[in-house]
Amino acid sequence: MKHAFISMLELQNRMNSKVHPQWQQQGYEWYRAIWTECAELMDHHGWKWWKKQTPDTHQIQLEIVDIWHFGMSILLTSGDSVESIAETMEAQWQSANSTQDFLVAVEELARNTLTTQHFSIPLFCQLMELSDFSLVQLYHQYVGKNVLNFFRQDHGYKEGTYHKQWHGKEDNEHLAEILNTVSDQTTDLQDTVYKELQARYPKA
Repeated sequence: MKHAFISMLELQNRMNSKVHPQWQQQGYEWYRAIWTECAELMDHHGWKWWKKQTPDTHQIQLEIVDIWHFGMSILLTSGDSVESIAETMEAQWQSANSTQDFLVAVEELARNTLTTQHFSIPLFCQLMELSDFSLVQLYHQYVGKNVLNFFRQDHGYKEGTYHKQWHGKEDNEHLAEILNTVSDQTTDLQDTVYKELQARYPKA
């Protein structure tokens, strides 16, 4: 478990550094990104009593992964080493055994994040459990999304020259198809996903 946390923390630090080399000193409002993602998560689950809605499991998991990106970014601003943060994450990672309503759990995480401007691992674990999302699945999807974010930056995302639609599909859809063909146990997951994205992306 600790190895997976270290790997994800290092990937997140690399991604943030690509956006800004001194990202930890910029005062970015990561907490704001989390509660905004929580609102999107609730929309994908469905909460409107005046219309029929069915939870979209795939989109729910994508939003949880996005929350994880921002949550780790908060933890990385603590000034502690990656190993120390990973040890704390491992110690706080727990089975929630929660019977709480999913939407209430999302609101609890959003409320805690807004109040403390920090990231609660136990509350995030509760969200994971209620959505039947395992740590192995989180790692697999996180690495995939992280690679996609790198791919976007490498192909002009910041400059506005990146094409998000390829061959009639959004890049997230291409990523989902690629991840469905790659084993959770793949040791070179990052390289495999990047090469597959590269092969699909329209040539200039």
